[in-house]
Parts: sequence; C-alpha cells; structure tokens
Amino acid sequence: MINSISLLTDEIMKLLAVIIVSGIIGIKLSAWLNIPDTVLFIILGILIGPEALGLVNFQNFNAVNQFILTFGAAFILYDGGCEINLKVLNIVKFSVAMLATVGVIISTFIIGYFVRMFLHLNFMYAVLLGSVIAATDPSVLVPLFKNMNINSRLKQTIISESAFNDAAGAILTFAVMSLISGSSFSLTNSILQLIKTAGGGIIIGAVIGYLALVLVSEHKFGLLNGFAGEIVVASVLGVYYIASQLGFSGFMAVFVFGIFMGNKDSFRIIIEEESLNLHDNFKDMLSRILRIMIFVILGTQVNFNILLHYWQGALLVVLMLMFVARPASVIISVIPDRKARWNFKEMLYLMWTRETGVMPAALAGMLVSMRVQSSQMISAVTFMSIIITLSFQASSAKYVARLLGLEENAKTDISLSV
Repeated sequence: MINSISLLTDEIMKLLAVIIVSGIIGIKLSAWLNIPDTVLFIILGILIGPEALGLVNFQNFNAVNQFILTFGAAFILYDGGCEINLKVLNIVKFSVAMLATVGVIISTFIIGYFVRMFLHLNFMYAVLLGSVIAATDPSVLVPLFKNMNINSRLKQTIISESAFNDAAGAILTFAVMSLISGSSFSLTNSILQLIKTAGGGIIIGAVIGYLALVLVSEHKFGLLNGFAGEIVVASVLGVYYIASQLGFSGFMAVFVFGIFMGNKDSFRIIIEEESLNLHDNFKDMLSRILRIMIFVILGTQVNFNILLHYWQGALLVVLMLMFVARPASVIISVIPDRKARWNFKEMLYLMWTRETGVMPAALAGMLVSMRVQSSQMISAVTFMSIIITLSFQASSAKYVARLLGLEENAKTDISLSV
C-alpha cells in the first residue's frame, strides 16, 4: 500500500514537472512568435498528452486534475478582482450584470439554434451545449487585459463579466439538465437560485475580504501584518470552500475577495510596502504557474477522434458563437446602459472579446463523466471553441484595440495590489 502511494506521488510530481517545463517553453515561443501563450500551452499539452507523446495523462488522477483546474481558476479570479476599481465598476455595473445574465441566456439559445441546424441535435441537448459554452473565461481574460492600455471602464467590464457569468453559465447548464432528466423546472426558482448563488458568494467574499485586509494591514488589529501573500493563498482556498459548502458560488466569492484586497485605499487601510511587494511578486508568479497548468492540462485532454468526427459542424457553431451570438448579447445588454455611455467602437470591441476556457471545459468534462447523451459532441464543440477563440480573438485583442483607436497612452492609475 505504501509503495503504491509512493509510486502515485512520484508520477504526479513527474507530470507537474513536465507540464511546468512545457509551459516555460510555451512562454518563450509566445514571445518569439508573437501569439498568446495560452494557445501554445494547449498545443504543447496536445503534444505531450496521450494523443501524441504520452508524457502526461491525468486519467488516473482525476482529483489532482480537478484541484488544479478549480484552484487555478479561483486564484486567477482573485488576481482579476485585484484589477477592479470600485469607482469604475459602479459606472458599468448595469452592463456587467446584463452581460453576465441576460447575455449568457441570449448566447445559449442562439448557439442552441445553430447547433440544431448544423449538428442536428435534439433541441434540449442543443440548448445544453449552448449553455456550456456561453460563458467567457477569466483565466484567459484577466492576464490578457491586465497589461493592455485600454480605458479602465472597458477593461473592467470585460474582466468583471468573465468573473460574474461563471455562476450564470453553470446554473443554466444545471437547469437544462433538470429539464432533460424530467425533473421539475421553474423559471422563478432558477432566478432565485441565481440570486442566492451569486449574492451569497458576494457576501462571503466581502466579509472575508475586509477581515483579511485588516489583519494584514498596519491597522491596530493587523495581527498578521507582513504575511499578505500567505494569507491570500489561505483565504482563496477558504473563501471558495466556505461559499461552496453553503451552496453559493465559490468563484464569485473569490472574485469579490480580490476586489476588496485590491481596493485597500477605498477603505483607508495601509499595508507596509515590503509586504505589498512580496505579495505582488508572489501573486504574479503563482498566477503564471497556474495558467500554465490549466491550459497544458486542457490540451492533454483533447480527443482528436471526436474532434475529427464533428469538426465541420463544430467549426460552424463556433463561428456563429463569435459573429452572431456574442454581438447579439452585447447589443441587447449594453445599449440600455445610459450611465456607461458606450460608443460604437467600444461595443464592437466587447463583441469581439469572448474567449472560451476553463469553466466551459469543466462543464463539458462533467457531462462526459456523467455519460450524458451527446456529451462527446458537446466536448468536441467546447474544445473547438476554446482553440478557435484563443487563437483568433485572444491573439488579436491588442491589434483590434489599436485598430479601433481604443488604446491609451498610459495605463490608468488603479491600485492593483493588496
């Protein structure tokens, strides 16, 4: 028994070492080829995965795989929360709320329509596929826009939407599953569930965020002053766990926790500079490692047999997602927001920005593990969406911003640290 555990431990350590080294190679190639590193992470994951060289296979390590994807997405969401300025978020809150709820629903049904047309799926399974890939992905968008010189209003709308729509996408997926399984479904109950899931996550993240901020500060109750980085890791794990155990959105809670930690000036809380610098350096390094792990592992899980079987229909569906569903959801969601005063170029940019990533992959993987009907087709379209949106939309984000004249000469002065 001990030898068996030791062998499994050694194998996991080997897998992680291969993944991280592959990711470093991907970062170097990214700078040389001038394409997003996430695309190369997926390609390298395919190369070292069971479909090619067979160096990495997480088939026997589902718990480790799930932990890396969950904690990785959670910590990257925390990093995204640190990017948010509360004053700016207040200006665009209506747009964010609409994009993360109504926008997801609109995308789901438009995608479902085209899935039924191109892949000839039963309507409910077509809508199920739509709900899986309707949400955008913070693990891609947070690092991408963190260093882009576009106005803070547009940047923070994109980041916030990607964080808030995870809950909506997951709840919609489970609602459609309930309908398929013949369980009772109520629109009112689903809306209440969304409010409960999101609202509870917001409350948990806010409470723990403020307490953690005080504890690591120079406040008279700053008993953990000097341990900002350590407390952040413990808090991300704890916030996600507590929220999930209470039936709330763990991802929402972590994102709000990050907002509080990134807006210390708004609460007139001071943290010593040395601790702040250590935290920032640690946060950036850990975020990079987690991004490597997330997308290389996703690459190792690509099933080419399924992709080759469905690629034509999947490609058409993804194109409809990019050029029909996303524009429609943006137009309906942001035009009514008079306070944000979106101009045409900004709306065009929001239409182009909707990368697919970890959450849709996790939902697709869940359906496959549950052996839901048509889950293999759903998985194929999901991975096609990830690969195409990362390759074309993420890689062109800076160029499109420049083309539309949305770049600024200098970064907006926003507090990004704890």
